[in-house]
Amino acid sequence: MNLFTENFDVIIAGAGPAGSSAAIHLARAGLRVLLVEQKKFPRPKLCGEFISPECRQHFEKLGVASVMSGAGPSTISETVFYSARGHHLSIPSRWFGGPAALGLSRAVMDDVLLRRAQDCGVSVLEGASISEPLITQSTVAGIKLRFNGSADEYREYRAPVTIDATGRARILTRKLTQRRSKPKLIAFKVHLRNTRVAPGACEIYFYPDGYGGLSTIEGDISNLCFIISAEQVKLHHSDPKTVMRATVMKNERAAYTLQHATPESEWLSASWESFGRQRPSPARGLLAIGDSAAFIDPFTGSGMLMAFESGELASDVIIRHQNNLSSDDLRHEYTAAYTRKFDSRLRICGLLRRAAFKPRLAGLGITLFGASERLRSKIARATRHGLILDEVSTTCGSGWANDHNDI
Repeated sequence: MNLFTENFDVIIAGAGPAGSSAAIHLARAGLRVLLVEQKKFPRPKLCGEFISPECRQHFEKLGVASVMSGAGPSTISETVFYSARGHHLSIPSRWFGGPAALGLSRAVMDDVLLRRAQDCGVSVLEGASISEPLITQSTVAGIKLRFNGSADEYREYRAPVTIDATGRARILTRKLTQRRSKPKLIAFKVHLRNTRVAPGACEIYFYPDGYGGLSTIEGDISNLCFIISAEQVKLHHSDPKTVMRATVMKNERAAYTLQHATPESEWLSASWESFGRQRPSPARGLLAIGDSAAFIDPFTGSGMLMAFESGELASDVIIRHQNNLSSDDLRHEYTAAYTRKFDSRLRICGLLRRAAFKPRLAGLGITLFGASERLRSKIARATRHGLILDEVSTTCGSGWANDHNDI
């Protein structure tokens, strides 16, 4: 077996929005950064491909705003939630700090961010699979990689700080714990033509055992991404088209918008165990960002925002400790900062999730929030900035606030 070793200040596994943005911040501060990605970019990615208005500020900070605009993203001025019976309510994008959200494929956005990281001096390795984390005295000290197409060539890369940005897969963290639960949910994604999605809208559909979203991305193509229970997928023989027709299209609005839709891409699928927060620092020497640290509910439209926010948060803490990257203070500061920034909004989403997977509760919530713009605005903003549970209990009823376990 051939072995090669190289040292860096920070190693980041996963070149999605969280990983690439953190790499850019760190490299511009003068740190030696290695960014590792299993796939070769550009590549499709299972995602709602909804970029909330707040992300524009992050694009500006990262130096990619003009390139993103030049990619021709669609403009999304509102998100409309539809109950199974067709009742609906609208959340304007302007409530979140900008005139509009964007619809842009992950194939385009992630590639732009990765190339920007390279331009900033980040060392990038594509087509590299993580064999195992390197452990020294109970501390993660880097990673061992195997490159695609090579069964006997391994390379070791060492750094005092390693970041797991591998998304819901949490590849590095799982290799430490060796624990995997049975998936409860399956997600599907496909690009479509000939949908009837309303211009400038992201439409969210609720149906038994799940929910889904449809919106336009670049080139007037629609992106459909939906979640359903693993039991329902098994019942329909894991065929995404059959699952879509038998579940998503039970929603009246979805049945209308998808009636004449035709696939523009291959179907993608992924299994999910749960939503909610994981450990921001799963081990000494290891931090988690993006979906590796917490998977916020897609119906909030804030997943991309949390990716950029957590990437920036981790990089800020690392930069403050760059003279002693091995310090436990770095890990503790990041965990405390992450908790302050994200825990409240994650708890709020846990409460809302109780309704999202039950059509009757979803319909009741649409009626309740639809009757008051003030309440609707407060809850919508809480999915970004949090809200104390007493406020939710007062406005939504104590039953929701008393039980908010993750699915």
